Amino acid sequence: MKIIGITGGVGAGKSTVLDIIRNNCSCFVIIADKAAHEVEKKGQKCHEELVELLGGDILGADGEIDKKAMAARIFDKGNRKLLRQVNEIVHPRVKEYILNLIEEHRKMGDVDWLFIEAALLIEDGYKEICDELWYIYADEEIRASRLKASRGYSDEKIRDIMKSQNDDAVFRANCDYVIENNGDLETTRKQIIEKISEDRYGRG
Repeated sequence: MKIIGITGGVGAGKSTVLDIIRNNCSCFVIIADKAAHEVEKKGQKCHEELVELLGGDILGADGEIDKKAMAARIFDKGNRKLLRQVNEIVHPRVKEYILNLIEEHRKMGDVDWLFIEAALLIEDGYKEICDELWYIYADEEIRASRLKASRGYSDEKIRDIMKSQNDDAVFRANCDYVIENNGDLETTRKQIIEKISEDRYGRG
């Protein structure tokens, strides 16, 4: 089983690429944001630590963490220290959760590839876990257009998010393969099929 990390800036189209991958190979896909949701559930140690740090007002009526309330608590005050503390609680638990899933699928031998999608693969040291990192690239103008259309983000919010993420040079320096995803889905699909075929059958 080969482990591939999928990363790229906001609006690059990582979800689109993963949809193509799912349809063209035997794989299991882990989305880091969904893994974070699992480790933050009520009853988990991560849940207790986040409530202790951020306060009970981040909880919904069901006792689960309300993501919007937590984000407001962290970001509305622009508290970088608080964000760092949250990341120090959540990220190690997410990595542990992902490592457990990898081990489960190794034992089952049910898939040829396991893909991990996360914006912070490079920062969080996933190069040590993955056989390869794939960078999903799209021009900033295209990414901004997608974010406006799909999420209703303002120009200011888009600039702030992009500014907080790795630039193109950092992604390219740390990743093994680049998928260009500027809008032509067939071109994107051909790149993915070619890469999967190379890994499955070897070059040439």
